[in-house]
Amino acid sequence: MTGHFGFSYVGFIFLLLLFIPNFIWAGKKPQGYTSENENKILQAFERMGQILTTICVLVFDDFNLHGWSDWIWWFIASFVLMAMYELWWIRYFRSEQKLSDFYSDFLGIPLAGATLPVISFFLLGIYGKVIWLIAATVILGIGHIGIHIQHRKEFKITK
Repeated sequence: MTGHFGFSYVGFIFLLLLFIPNFIWAGKKPQGYTSENENKILQAFERMGQILTTICVLVFDDFNLHGWSDWIWWFIASFVLMAMYELWWIRYFRSEQKLSDFYSDFLGIPLAGATLPVISFFLLGIYGKVIWLIAATVILGIGHIGIHIQHRKEFKITK
């Protein structure tokens, strides 16, 4: 459960699915968005989790497809959540792009913009049986989801 070194094309694709909408978002942030009052501990967890997750999904080839087995269901679940994340972004970009749109739920998943990718990468870690990615996504989730919860409360956004 430690992982085998090698390039993961699946990890690379998942990172593209994660980063491309975020780059577009940089120019379409919701009015009133700020990161000034973010909890420094949550920021540290988020940054560390981002770095570790990025490294793990690229350097362990265990995430690449290796044929059909019972483990493939973890991959399918991970992929479905990443696809839902893309759909959430499409909905955001087609919306008025308000704070309430950015911190919205999607198909019953709270704070979908934060939770969907974290859970997707967590499940990818289970599929690849790589404890390092599982641990990295837990660290990422504490920071990233924690910050989104903080923002939702700070901006007084209701579900």
